[in-house]
Amino acid sequence: MSKVVMYSKGYCPYCHAAKELLDSKAVAYEVIAIDGDENLRAEMMQRSGRHTVPQIFIGDHHVGGFDDLSAANRSGELDRLLTA
Repeated sequence: MSKVVMYSKGYCPYCHAAKELLDSKAVAYEVIAIDGDENLRAEMMQRSGRHTVPQIFIGDHHVGGFDDLSAANRSGELDRLLTA
């Protein structure tokens, strides 16, 4: 199973929704909390090209934010990415 990494902030409702979706699939994931850490925020922006949270990576693949994760789940792409 590919490693899942999520850049997140504690108060972000989309981050919580993404965690709930991954939890429902029994997926282990690493959360990188960027609250107040400009270095981690800069790392996230460099990796993703985006400035909003969450930003989710499965292996080397940038899934995107919660809307992207949810769409990948509906299409079946998320399961393929997780088992790759």
